[in-house]
Amino acid sequence: MTVLFFDDPAIRPHLLPFTFTRPVAALRCGILTVAEKWQHRLKLEEIYYLTEAYLQAKFPAAPVTDGQALLINGAVCPDDVLAKQVQNLQPGQALMCDDTLVAACVENSTSLTELYEKGFPNVVNVLEPVTVLRHPWHLFLRNGSEIRRDFALLTEGRESQPVGDAHTIVYGAENIFIEEGVKIRAAILNAENGPIYLGKSSQVHEGAIISGPMALCEGSHINPGAKMRGDNTVGPHCKVGGEVGNSILLGYSNKGHDGYLGNSVIGEWCNLGADTNTSNLKNNYAPVKIWSHAVGRFVNTGQQFCGLMMGDHSKCGINTMFNTGTVVGVAANIFGAGFPRTFIPSFSWGGPAGFETFKLPKVAEVAERVMARRQLPYDAVEQGIMLEVYGATAKDRVWERAVLPTEPQTNVEL
Repeated sequence: MTVLFFDDPAIRPHLLPFTFTRPVAALRCGILTVAEKWQHRLKLEEIYYLTEAYLQAKFPAAPVTDGQALLINGAVCPDDVLAKQVQNLQPGQALMCDDTLVAACVENSTSLTELYEKGFPNVVNVLEPVTVLRHPWHLFLRNGSEIRRDFALLTEGRESQPVGDAHTIVYGAENIFIEEGVKIRAAILNAENGPIYLGKSSQVHEGAIISGPMALCEGSHINPGAKMRGDNTVGPHCKVGGEVGNSILLGYSNKGHDGYLGNSVIGEWCNLGADTNTSNLKNNYAPVKIWSHAVGRFVNTGQQFCGLMMGDHSKCGINTMFNTGTVVGVAANIFGAGFPRTFIPSFSWGGPAGFETFKLPKVAEVAERVMARRQLPYDAVEQGIMLEVYGATAKDRVWERAVLPTEPQTNVEL
């Protein structure tokens, strides 16, 4: 049976800017992406997506054939109970959690629009509440629990590689799993409060302090002297230094130097300049409001702690100071003294002194150089995605005709 992960039309817009450049199921929370979590549990050979048309070249859909297809909501994180319930769905059945479609077994030729228009006459309810990633801040809120869940999934029945360094101090060794090719030098690994997973060929450098839960994915580095405070995920091929707490780097991004990153989500191909700091707590301890692309205004997260949400290919210069609850779109380039605004549209160039448009040819020059450093091409597929996002976000770049929206607030990181 073909399995496809679909973007729930009621959820995807609320996960922007991250879903400008990927399907919902390609978001990373814990060690794995949502699709990878299902892939391991359902023993899938391939991952297929039902997403925006401009993303399908990079995230392909399955070929249409006769027979049944299993559609799974890309925003739903599975556990063993849910995975078994989805596997047991019969043709024509839809699995629901309140008003959210979790999965459906349909004819392979059925489109997502057709499915929603026809409704779900044969409904089965979930046996227990499920984890649904509905907003960007849900990614870091759920990260600790998802690291624990993924850790159990990936390590069951397997033996960890040894630490292999006499100068590394280890607490809670039974909660640490080390894949092949990992190098650790004179670090402190404390897994007493949660597991630590070190992915294939990753490195933990001298003087780094890591507290679990923590996921360091394939090929990534924790730089010398870094302080990883827990509930952190460093996606594949990243380099991270400074102080980091309850944050996710989706992959291929760098925060190489000192500075604080807290309660934040950083997309792919981003770079945070030296001594970049994010505030994650308002001075008055009030709930944080952040910009919502879905509704075009600031919304209340209901969270006391919320830092930076940065879309793919965005970068900031040295000493950048981000206010609490800042949202940065795709391919923004931020620099200059002072606090930039709390909503920075995609393809922005500038900072506190003002913005202009970061034109596509210049964006392409930077992206080509950056991706080449990881031996990956900025090819026609990547360029096509950026062109679509550029057009879709044009309405947000309002500096030539109006004042950028902002949420007035005075913030410090405490």
